[in-house]
Amino acid sequence: MKIITIVIQIGFLYVFYFAGSLLQNLMDLPIPGSIVGLLLLFASLLLKICPIQWVEKGSVFLLKYLPLLFVPATAGVMKYFDLFGGYTVWLFVVTIISTLLVMIFAGHTSRLLARYGGKRKEKAECHKHLSESSS
Repeated sequence: MKIITIVIQIGFLYVFYFAGSLLQNLMDLPIPGSIVGLLLLFASLLLKICPIQWVEKGSVFLLKYLPLLFVPATAGVMKYFDLFGGYTVWLFVVTIISTLLVMIFAGHTSRLLARYGGKRKEKAECHKHLSESSS
């Protein structure tokens, strides 16, 4: 039963990918359809149109095997190695800097979200305590 749930949830995630690709083609957007689909999924989760339980197990499954999904991209880079041959040092520098920037940005974003979530939880507990004490 767990496998069926995962397959259905991955299919549901694919629907968002397909909708994003379709929207990107119809509107001739300059960003990839997969990113548009990701934004659609994010918006539907944020607006509680789609409960997290509908995609949680499927997304966790996909995240486990994410490195395998990068193998084709790496193979594609190796196919065109001669294009990158003279720029090895610059590619190394750009890779290190971009990795550091992503790590810094992700860390700050996580910290802000954790702080925001903690404040919301404190407010909810405060309101609950006040309503209980006034009763």
